[in-house]
Amino acid sequence: MRAESRDECGTTIPLLIGLAVFLVLLVAVVTDATSAFVHRQGLDSLADGAALQGADVGSAAAAAYLGADDAARLRQTESEARRAVDTYLHGCGAYARYPQLSVRVSVDPRDRSVSVRLRAVVDLPLGVPGVVRRAPVSATGTAAVTRDD
Repeated sequence: MRAESRDECGTTIPLLIGLAVFLVLLVAVVTDATSAFVHRQGLDSLADGAALQGADVGSAAAAAYLGADDAARLRQTESEARRAVDTYLHGCGAYARYPQLSVRVSVDPRDRSVSVRLRAVVDLPLGVPGVVRRAPVSATGTAAVTRDD
């Protein structure tokens, strides 16, 4: 008696199609993750620069650099810091690059530091089915200007 042989022609085609779909999805995920990371790095640089600008405005008095007593140094207010941060962000085009940019500025009078938290929504270049096409990214920068002794 002869055993019947099964025709296995074409069984690799579904496997290859599945592998191709997996690779396309993998490329899309990696591309989107890289895009979000690059945007976050950009926000990180902006937050650091904005915090430094906000802290620097508070130290505008020459006494900060000329050796005046500690009480007279670095009297930042939130409104001064916020104004300096907004001026910095407008000047470097951050609001144009990140249309939904939100900014939070806080001043710590004890440390005499300014913290800036930036949050933006970025459009991801490739879409993975079932995953959002927009992702929130955020960054925080803190700076304090002190006198070198």
